[in-house]
Amino acid sequence: MKHYSYDEWMEYVSDEINDQKREQLENHLYTCDQCLETYLQAVSANETSLPVLSNESNFTDQIMAMVAPKAVPNTNNDLSTMETVQLVPDTNNTINTINTINNTVNRKKRFYQQAVFHYLLAAAATVLLMFSGAFQSLANYANSIESPQHIQEKKPSVTEGVINKTFAWMDSLEKKEADKK
Repeated sequence: MKHYSYDEWMEYVSDEINDQKREQLENHLYTCDQCLETYLQAVSANETSLPVLSNESNFTDQIMAMVAPKAVPNTNNDLSTMETVQLVPDTNNTINTINTINNTVNRKKRFYQQAVFHYLLAAAATVLLMFSGAFQSLANYANSIESPQHIQEKKPSVTEGVINKTFAWMDSLEKKEADKK
């Protein structure tokens, strides 16, 4: 396996390489721990030249809103064949893009997407199962399995019974033969 040098990783971090080389380096990071360490060292050394985030708390939400796939139904209105369209950020008009992101993030969720709805649904299912007796029957079943009174003695199998009777019959034949002599 070919390992890349620290200088190559510094060029990668500084964005001084072409797209083909960038793709090679990125693919290599998935399989090589040694180069990942070297890459992290290069990032640490180049940390002062990296851009500073002004609003760190919303950064992830803003990026995810920019790249979130938007489902567009096709002409057949078939959900299984919906196309996925990637939203591309508008680099010329970043203020409008950020406002759009904030509106998307602040948009109210539908009632069935909220946690309260899920809690109420779980509580309703629990009450329904309690009053229907499902929990009681489960508890009775568990008790019947655990109780020692239901432990049965091991009964011999049919094969063992046939064998035992065969040996008893053979012993009786031998005894009769011995008595005749």
